[in-house]
Amino acid sequence: MKSYALLIAVLVGLAGSTVRADVKLPALRQHVYIGTYAGPKSQGIYHAELDLATGRLTQPELAAQLANCSFLNVDPSGARLFAVSDEGKKEGGVLAYAIDGPTGKLTRLGEQAACGSGPCHLVVDRSGRCVLVASYGTGTVAALAIHSDGSLANATSVIQHEDTGSPKPRSPHAHSINVDAANRIAVAADLGLDQLRLYRLDPEHAQLTPHDPPFVAVKSGSGPRHFAFHPGGKFAYSNMETTSEVIAFVYDESHGTLRERQTLSTLPTHFQGNNSTAEIQVHPSGRFVYVSNRGHDSIAMFSVDPQSGQLTALGHQSTEGKIPRNFGIDPTGQYLLAANQGSNNIVVFRIDGQSGRLTPTGQTIEVGMPVCVKFVPISAALKPIR
Repeated sequence: MKSYALLIAVLVGLAGSTVRADVKLPALRQHVYIGTYAGPKSQGIYHAELDLATGRLTQPELAAQLANCSFLNVDPSGARLFAVSDEGKKEGGVLAYAIDGPTGKLTRLGEQAACGSGPCHLVVDRSGRCVLVASYGTGTVAALAIHSDGSLANATSVIQHEDTGSPKPRSPHAHSINVDAANRIAVAADLGLDQLRLYRLDPEHAQLTPHDPPFVAVKSGSGPRHFAFHPGGKFAYSNMETTSEVIAFVYDESHGTLRERQTLSTLPTHFQGNNSTAEIQVHPSGRFVYVSNRGHDSIAMFSVDPQSGQLTALGHQSTEGKIPRNFGIDPTGQYLLAANQGSNNIVVFRIDGQSGRLTPTGQTIEVGMPVCVKFVPISAALKPIR
């Protein structure tokens, strides 16, 4: 695992520099897991493989039958995959799967209640000891411990978001939750309250406790959806679903505080149609930020100033499909896979390590209503959870 991690680091470095034409990168492969909404062409979690040397993506195969699998995440060891599902129940579920290293096949390890309706996002803490879940319908966040065999315990921490102090109370809608590099602070983006809620995380006991201050407010009506920490630990970014904007924050890791620094549009100035943003991710090198636009059907590209964390718009790349709800950047930083929910396809783009711009590779696969893309290095999936 250490040798593979070193090789990944080398490849990330190569992705951020100019590579001579005569230098051949190792033909490494990644498992690709795709979560889908239920439909005539989709039945759950699909598996494909990405060849990092060529950008070729294999045809997807059903790995786990599951209705409305809206988000996936993988534990730090790469041996377990976790998913949220809303199968029309009053309360959604969180499911755990073991990953077979060579084949990528999934074995179900069990399910626990998400303790909220409409679970839409989850993350595994950086120690691999607990899963954090955000539920849109009820506006709740929850923490569930992970057993040594990869299965989940009942939620030990459940927090209901509430609007306090507003003249007209708003309904909470927790849309994502993420953990900082120190594994101390979790940030939950609440679209309904226009807040980024801050929590202290105790991963050993799977506990969330409101931080002080408990939230950072953004512009009313902007609708924060997803959130991404910069790998350097000093900056963070959030996409506003309703106003099609990205906000850059300064993050003080020692105190767990966010300070808004900059707001930019994710759309070209001439665009007049309806649009909402969906996903935001920072490139592994920390040099670029990407946001998906649903309506303009594009990926907005930004460069990152390494000193201030401020963004500079680089333009837009069509996702060659409709309604890109999600995308994934492979861990080496060479490829971006756009999940077009509205056109039932995944499109592969090569990332230029110098400019950050995206170029279509010509690789496209059909998947019914794809809504999440996650990667597992094939050799990493061989390692047991602990």
